[in-house]
Amino acid sequence: MAASTRAQVISLYKTMLRESSKFPSYNYRTYALRRVRDAFRANQKVEDPKTVAILMEEGQQAVALIQRQVSIGKMYGAQKIVVE
Repeated sequence: MAASTRAQVISLYKTMLRESSKFPSYNYRTYALRRVRDAFRANQKVEDPKTVAILMEEGQQAVALIQRQVSIGKMYGAQKIVVE
């Protein structure tokens, strides 16, 4: 994987973690963080540039989805649970 692509992947990973940590609900937040980490670990060994490009595009779409869900979650706040 080229250095620039590696930097883009790391940037996407950090963005996804940052956006996932904004969920107001503890359950959604921990689920999203776990899914992001698991997805990146599962695709850690991918070297094919075409596959990496496809995964990057899917990641960008996932970031947009997370951002939408966070904004919706903030509109309809729920009571805090004991864990929070």
